[in-house]
Amino acid sequence: MKNAPRAKSACTGVQIGVLLSQMGKYDPDIQAVFQALADPTRCAIVATLGQGPRTVSMLAEPFEMALPSLMKHLAVLERSGVVRSHKQGRIRTCELVPERLGQAEQWLAAQRAMWEARAERMVEFVETLHRQEQAHGRRRR
Repeated sequence: MKNAPRAKSACTGVQIGVLLSQMGKYDPDIQAVFQALADPTRCAIVATLGQGPRTVSMLAEPFEMALPSLMKHLAVLERSGVVRSHKQGRIRTCELVPERLGQAEQWLAAQRAMWEARAERMVEFVETLHRQEQAHGRRRR
């Protein structure tokens, strides 16, 4: 069994472990989404499904892995709610559940807003200190 190709994806470079360690008090469903997206193979599957529903066979084509290994990745994505599948006869078709990704996106947007507000307060604080130092320096002369 060979490993999946290390294709560039939206998830590459994201420090998921750091993100998850800060999520302890948040919705466990959101944690499941981020954990599912922590794997490059699953990110590639999500990116493919973003283009539309695919059969399991179609999803397996770009990866050099056994079908049971791919099915394990799909199971993780399904448990997280990011992907759903249905079987018609012998063919299993998978599709993306955009609402689940939207929930994760909302969480990230809230985090971004919080950090941007903190950064703005830090800038204001530094500017205030700078003005105070300048005023204090002028008085000494």
